[in-house]
Amino acid sequence: MNMHVSPLSEQPLTRRRKAAMIIQMLLEDGNTLALGQLPESLQLQLTDELGTLRLVDKATVSAVAEEFTAELEAVGLTAPGTREGAITALADHLSPGIANNLRNQLESVRNGDHWPIVVDLSIERILAIMMAESTAICAVALSKLPVSKAAEVLSRTPGERARRITYAMSQTENIPPDAVRRIGAALAKEYGHPADVAFDKAPVQRLGAILNSTVTDTREDVLDGLSQEDADFATNVRKAIFTYKDIAPRVKPTDIPNAIRNVDSDVLITAIAAGLKGDDTLVASTEFILGSISQRMATQLREDAEERGHVKKADAEKAMSAITTAIREMVDSGVITLIDPDEVDEDDSDQGE
Repeated sequence: MNMHVSPLSEQPLTRRRKAAMIIQMLLEDGNTLALGQLPESLQLQLTDELGTLRLVDKATVSAVAEEFTAELEAVGLTAPGTREGAITALADHLSPGIANNLRNQLESVRNGDHWPIVVDLSIERILAIMMAESTAICAVALSKLPVSKAAEVLSRTPGERARRITYAMSQTENIPPDAVRRIGAALAKEYGHPADVAFDKAPVQRLGAILNSTVTDTREDVLDGLSQEDADFATNVRKAIFTYKDIAPRVKPTDIPNAIRNVDSDVLITAIAAGLKGDDTLVASTEFILGSISQRMATQLREDAEERGHVKKADAEKAMSAITTAIREMVDSGVITLIDPDEVDEDDSDQGE
């Protein structure tokens, strides 16, 4: 019988063909392969490739087996490599709520719906979509969000941009379902992973932290300039700044004793002395501090501050900065929480109604 053998030199050995040969070798040895975990397209490609193999000479088989063995020995770690694989691998090790949510996402993606991934993005990531994508896409994305989340995103989107997006929502009535699915898939692919950023904090927080440590004149000059260039950004920076004058409106009375406990007594007296003779906002915060501690301690501080007399501006700012630094450190460590001025405004308006 004259049997044709396909030598190595006659047929090019692509990686796909080598993979098919390895699978055939493993099957002939009685191994059970979990090929069903591979993407369907890859399963089809391997099946087609395996169908083209007939007889292969021993030298070629040995060469492919040795190459495969060498690659296996060189591998130090294997990981899922895909979001689907990662969800499957981690699902049993995560909290039940997160695991369930991820499984639902995975099932939706398998059914062609990527919107659960987009809906679960953080407010910051969705805001990035609102600022970068077309108003039509933003309108679709906003429509897919839960009402409460959509309201928060819209409230944090700049006014003119928000108005354009809401107008675009009026034009989404007849958009085909397939188009909505494609938009969801594209957004999930583009934004469904951590943003590649150079800084771990937003510009508002970075600038706010810097201005917290600058002298008052410089801080106000910078903020005035920002207001002329970008009023919204300037407003957000002002909210991120916490100075001595912000103590009264933003700190809870019960947090004051702990906040000033680690402040040097001489520094505290200097700040009180300067604050009592400052402008209305400084006086308000100073009186707030005195009113939030024991009457005996407050009386003693007033007497010591009166004896201190006039305080130089530089010394006053340094002392007040020490107190605000102590408060910010407690906020950063999660010991206390500052009052959000926006929430106070909303409560006041609700009471007015």
